[in-house]
Amino acid sequence: MVLKPQDVFIALKLVALGRRNWTYAALSQSLHMSASEINAGVKRGIRARLLTPPQKRGDNPRPILMALEEFLVHGVKYAFPPDRGALTMGVATGHAGPHGMGETWQVEEIPPVWPHPHGKQRGYAFSPLYPSVPEAASEDPRLYQLLALTDILRDEQARERNQAARQLSLAMREAISST
Repeated sequence: MVLKPQDVFIALKLVALGRRNWTYAALSQSLHMSASEINAGVKRGIRARLLTPPQKRGDNPRPILMALEEFLVHGVKYAFPPDRGALTMGVATGHAGPHGMGETWQVEEIPPVWPHPHGKQRGYAFSPLYPSVPEAASEDPRLYQLLALTDILRDEQARERNQAARQLSLAMREAISST
């Protein structure tokens, strides 16, 4: 079993959903992935102990926050490092994303963006965890926040990563406690 980048994307969506129940069809629609990809990603997440297995028929797997947070803080930068590219139009991510701490981040002149034909931000291309990340993030502000903070953990310096880790921990706990 090898964890794939989309498995992190799926797990972050489950965090963003909080306690709400979900279906594979609904996740497929909101993440712009096939239901079979979602199913395979959930199975890998359970195997990697990032998600709980369903306790009984009809239950949904749920994120194991401590395990997911540990993987994001200490492993995602090694497992899924981003590719940086040329200047392009796209959706802002990383320190330029919607984490609500823009004034406290040391920002580069040119922000990272997920390349997207309808993107409004000019920046250097930053590979998302999965090709449909920009669309899914634009439809779910909480998911967008989690993905942008995860991108800081994937690529930035220690100071920025530490700040993002604290912010991500708070955002994940807030999301899980919501309905």
